[in-house]
Amino acid sequence: MKRFSIATGVGTIAFIVLSQTPFLGNHWETGIAIAQAPTQVQLRLNADKKVVKQVQGTQKVSWEPLQGKALIQPGEVLRYTVTAVNNNNTSIKNLTINQPVPLGMVYILNSATTTSDKSVKMTYSIDGGHSFVEKPVVKVTLLNGKIETKPAPATIYTHIRWNFETPLPAKTTVKGIYQVQVR
Repeated sequence: MKRFSIATGVGTIAFIVLSQTPFLGNHWETGIAIAQAPTQVQLRLNADKKVVKQVQGTQKVSWEPLQGKALIQPGEVLRYTVTAVNNNNTSIKNLTINQPVPLGMVYILNSATTTSDKSVKMTYSIDGGHSFVEKPVVKVTLLNGKIETKPAPATIYTHIRWNFETPLPAKTTVKGIYQVQVR
């Protein structure tokens, strides 16, 4: 059985795009990335491991924060949370956060959410972040030669994008959350 050792955030990158000013914010060992163009947005990436326990005959799910180097095993589920903090005195328009699915992980379909009560469009990439759509599809050639379009399998999802369609008010925080399973 394979074991993985990860340092929280190492090898995971959060990208942020602000209105007309693209910025790539790396989240490595510090856990923080700051976009400084005409605006300032702080990004933080946290990882938690799903823990399932039997309590009085029912399963209870909790999330245990991964800190420093953590051992994870195939089949385990992790939850990533990308937090964006608007440190400005004004709102930010067109905030977009792109998050790659870490190598060695498989995105869990329909697990992406946000804490924003504003309009947020979530899209996904299956081509390394070159294009994003709400429902990725693939073309499959059947035995009879006919080509059908089918929903893309979770194993080929490469990125998740949250596009905050309404301005992010000054001094506020939003989160993009998603789950992955260790291969």
